[in-house]
Amino acid sequence: MVPLHHKKVKALLICTIFLLCLTLGGSALFGQEAYEDDVFFVYQPSNTIPAGNFGQPNRLWVSADAAILMDATTGQVLYEKNAHKRRPIASTTKIMTALLAIECGNLKSVATVSKHAAGTEGSSIYLRAGEKLTLEHLLYGALMHSGNDACVAIAEHIAGKEELFVNLMNYKAYLLGARNTHFANTNGLPHDQHLSTAYDLALITRHALKNPVFKQIVATRTHKIKGPQGLRYLANTNQMLWSYQGANGVKTGTTNAAGKCLVSSATRDGRLLIAVVLHAGDRYADSIRLLDYGFQNFTNHTVVKKGEVVSTIKVNEGIKAEVPVVADRDLVVTIPVKRTDMIDRLVEIEPVLQAPIKSGQKVGGIKVKVNGQFVTAANLITKEPVDLLPLHKLIWHRMRRQL
Repeated sequence: MVPLHHKKVKALLICTIFLLCLTLGGSALFGQEAYEDDVFFVYQPSNTIPAGNFGQPNRLWVSADAAILMDATTGQVLYEKNAHKRRPIASTTKIMTALLAIECGNLKSVATVSKHAAGTEGSSIYLRAGEKLTLEHLLYGALMHSGNDACVAIAEHIAGKEELFVNLMNYKAYLLGARNTHFANTNGLPHDQHLSTAYDLALITRHALKNPVFKQIVATRTHKIKGPQGLRYLANTNQMLWSYQGANGVKTGTTNAAGKCLVSSATRDGRLLIAVVLHAGDRYADSIRLLDYGFQNFTNHTVVKKGEVVSTIKVNEGIKAEVPVVADRDLVVTIPVKRTDMIDRLVEIEPVLQAPIKSGQKVGGIKVKVNGQFVTAANLITKEPVDLLPLHKLIWHRMRRQL
């Protein structure tokens, strides 16, 4: 038996830990406090409901070869153009790189820049071999200034080798449902097998914007990080942050193969929209057109609130004749303005329950359709417990039932 080199053993161990964390979630494997000790963990999202699509408005035109507009709260698609066509995505790749690094690493841990990372081609924050920066600083360099070198340094710091980190990016994409995505590197440099879609990028971004660290960085206009001769001054490459009301992200990308790309997001009146344009003639005009369309023509409607009574169920042999049934979460849908008529609720519950009944007991479900398309769902649970009748009343009840 040939012994494994210690570096290979280390690489295999790191990869195994990552895969366990990605699959199970780090808090389940190590406990919440493990984050402070630089232990790797990733939160796996709950299952998402397929988004509805409202069709294409005749008056909306974008120059991009592929585009999508998604409501971040509901995940519903409000506009799409070649949204599932695989194509190069340039530096929008860094959304996944940063998300994985934030979920897997300690922001205050210090990375030592390798010669390989410092020599990465393309967009750069001009890292030097041997230079030491925190993971947080590298993330600002990657997301704001689109530093390819920062991405490689992040990957090596987290996983030891960029190739291992890229494998984990692909697994994370799979967990998120981005099934038409394959990463070949951490930064989006041209590669025949480095492809994604407008829809997948919106899906990944929707999850990333739930992370407060990611959300803060991509909304930052200017920032300072450590440099070998003082400070590096970073300006966000996303011009939407200066020019569009409510803009709060996310990432630009440009290569000859991908063209001009932009994943943008904005919040108005409590609604968060995500727009993706790939290979655009004018990525900013396209994005503004998409976001304006979403804010002006759609609204979010709460169909059911968490804890709201949806129905009641008869209880057999209980101290109460019936028990109220409530939704276990909010159900929110995106609809065209003033078109609540497009919403359909489908409630399925048990016809009768046998006491005793626990509070929070699952007894059915509620599904919501918009314009005939299934959009979201929730469990229906009992609002309160119902005890069994006292023994003397129970005996009398059963005797009467047999008469």
